[in-house]
Amino acid sequence: MDEITYKPIGIIHSPFIEPKGTPIQPEGARGVAGTVEVFPEYAGGLKDIEGFSHLILIYHFHLVGKWKPEVKPYMDNMPHGVFATRAPARPVSVGISVVRLTGVEKQLLHILDVDIVEGTPLLDIKPYVPEFDIREVKKTGWLKYNMHKLTSSRDDERFVK
Repeated sequence: MDEITYKPIGIIHSPFIEPKGTPIQPEGARGVAGTVEVFPEYAGGLKDIEGFSHLILIYHFHLVGKWKPEVKPYMDNMPHGVFATRAPARPVSVGISVVRLTGVEKQLLHILDVDIVEGTPLLDIKPYVPEFDIREVKKTGWLKYNMHKLTSSRDDERFVK
């Protein structure tokens, strides 16, 4: 298969200057404010976005190192297959976060619950719609035993270049 390349549509701004200490999921970043700067050529795509309370940000993990098939994720001490984790070091370094939208100023989105490092390249934005995005979940694998660590777990640079 041919290589696929993406061009960022913007930049995510946050108070987290480096991976170390960054929350590992939006739930662990409750109330953390940031902005999404959409590049001018894509600003027209923001029409009507203020009608949504939450957004799905899709971005490139630009600071991670080489991926491995098995990783030791932040919330466990045992190795797991990378696809059974949310670890940032992946074959295709794409991340997603559901954030709260609190305001729109031209091409700048004000958001909360930011678990993303400053300067992260933004690949796409989608509105979060509960009827589309919420599913009844019956199993959460190894995470079932580790969810109590969610709000206190932070990046310790184990996946940095």
